[in-house]
Amino acid sequence: MSDIRKRYNAQEKARIVLDILKGGMTQSQLTAKYGVHSTQLHNWKKQALEGIVESFSEKRERQTRDQGELVDELYKQIGQLKVELDWLKKKSKFYSASKRSSLIDFDSQLSVRRQCELLEVNRSSLYYRPVAADDDTLLLMRLIDEEYTRHPIYGARRMRGYLQNLGVTVNRKRIQRLYRLMGLEAVYPKPSLSKAIKEHKKYPYLLRGVQINRRDQVWSTDITFIRLKYGFVYLMAVIDWFSRYVLDWELSISLEAEFCIEALARTLGRGKCDIFNTDQGSQFTSEGFTGLLLANDVKISMDGKGRALDNVFVERLWRSVKYESVYLNQWETVQEARLGLRDYFEFYNHERPHQSLGYKTPWAMYNA
Repeated sequence: MSDIRKRYNAQEKARIVLDILKGGMTQSQLTAKYGVHSTQLHNWKKQALEGIVESFSEKRERQTRDQGELVDELYKQIGQLKVELDWLKKKSKFYSASKRSSLIDFDSQLSVRRQCELLEVNRSSLYYRPVAADDDTLLLMRLIDEEYTRHPIYGARRMRGYLQNLGVTVNRKRIQRLYRLMGLEAVYPKPSLSKAIKEHKKYPYLLRGVQINRRDQVWSTDITFIRLKYGFVYLMAVIDWFSRYVLDWELSISLEAEFCIEALARTLGRGKCDIFNTDQGSQFTSEGFTGLLLANDVKISMDGKGRALDNVFVERLWRSVKYESVYLNQWETVQEARLGLRDYFEFYNHERPHQSLGYKTPWAMYNA
């Protein structure tokens, strides 16, 4: 027999160790088969088993380390997503409910219920379709709107008498229902398009005896009813008291607070006033509206209940808008009304002279 021992590579050693582990041969048989001393075979077996243990330990440690790094990364992502979600929720409050509803994706893997929760949208509103008023009701509302604009002291009784003189037969309860729908209240010359909510904080009236002698000293807002050929919408505007300049405006098909907040946010994005005056309606006492003013260090003033003259400049604006634009047009859609009002406010601000301003335009007075 040759004295030269056979050399085995790593792969061959692994096969030999597998034979050892199978236990099918004795030590003598293994030594005879592979020409390797039993001590060496034992060392290879020991080395292989230790390697297997180390292999599993390193793998486990690597897996643990990788899992830890993954958990840390996931927590970072969760934290970032929470920050982004909070930011989105805060910003989305400045959009009207209809605009937030338009973001709902019915084909998304995210359930509609969860989308509504994230966007703070009432799920039932997604499927609600308002019943259109019939032609007789719309005609009656237009007659009421025109006469109320001329004589806002008319309650349901006087309005019924006026309509009867026109040959329109209608009972007082129906007029009262339409008054509520249109937001009209015959207490003082002021339409109350929003009702106060007891839980909302009310602020005192700050303008009694105050001299208004500069722009951005006092801003004010209100809401009015705008008729369309086949329905109606609501108009909100922000006006500067000193110049009568219309700073911003917005239309909505409902009296939810969001469209008022949206217009206010745009206005405050261009500047701010010292005092902002409103009535005590729920839109203007809502946390979203008052919170936006307080965040911009604007003092809040609210009319006393039933005191129309506290917001007289907006009331005069509504009369001008209706007599000079709304009643002269027959807008059929919200989009037509939006375009028509855009043109009118452009005219009102930049071309229409005001006697009370020495026949200057609001724009000229605001920029004087």
